[in-house]
Amino acid sequence: MPGINKWLISFSKMHFKFLKGTAFQIKVWEALLKIPMGQLSTYGTVAERLHTPKASQAVGSAVGANPVAFLIPCHRVIQSTGVFGQYHWGSIRKTAMIGWEAAKVAH
Repeated sequence: MPGINKWLISFSKMHFKFLKGTAFQIKVWEALLKIPMGQLSTYGTVAERLHTPKASQAVGSAVGANPVAFLIPCHRVIQSTGVFGQYHWGSIRKTAMIGWEAAKVAH
């Protein structure tokens, strides 16, 4: 589903005004939309993409504050050690979502 991220980015630009968050949180959420389906990123990598390389903990806080988890794919962000880490809706669900996306991309 290569076009899904483009649709989500377009959707997000129209609807971010309806989401409440700090300017930094919104930048993080926009960065999450750029992580392709089936791929993972780390909190540190997201921080680097935002030109704030020492802000990985702040990125983690912003990811955790994401109010629409499936539309803004916070499940695609993991720890630099490869550990999936915490997820507001539970680690089992995060693992399932990552696996589902990986399987969809593989086909």
